[in-house]
Amino acid sequence: MFRNPIVKNVLLAVAVALFGFVLLNLTFMFDFLIQSLVRGLIGLFTPVNFETNFQWLPPALHGLFMVIVGVISWFIFRSKLGTFYKATYLTVPLAVVFVTIGMFLGQWPAATYSLGGLFGIGVLYYLHRTKQPWLYYYSVILIGITMLLVGLLGVEI
Repeated sequence: MFRNPIVKNVLLAVAVALFGFVLLNLTFMFDFLIQSLVRGLIGLFTPVNFETNFQWLPPALHGLFMVIVGVISWFIFRSKLGTFYKATYLTVPLAVVFVTIGMFLGQWPAATYSLGGLFGIGVLYYLHRTKQPWLYYYSVILIGITMLLVGLLGVEI
């Protein structure tokens, strides 16, 4: 049964979706951990409430998280991990970028969806130009549709 390419591909797609979902949950818990750690460290040195006095702190913390995800992604995509693992992990940086676009452009839905669409199309174009396996395309489309639904349905992350 597993030698049938159709069954194998369907199982790979389901596994990428399931493990990608788990990775996304772990990623956003990691984001919470990093932001809590930084806020705790800042709190050790100053009694000022940075949340109310400095509006730049939350975007800066999210930028720090994006840099961390970017560095981890660089190492993962440069590693000798298999296509399945890399395609599963690809859900993480994609979701982080889509969420970031939504966070910073949330007041302008047209700009949010346009930029998100352009980003998704750009990633698909890059995958096509570099002739990557279909599982990467699937990850991009899966996360793109998921984040689109999150935005349209007004889900809070």
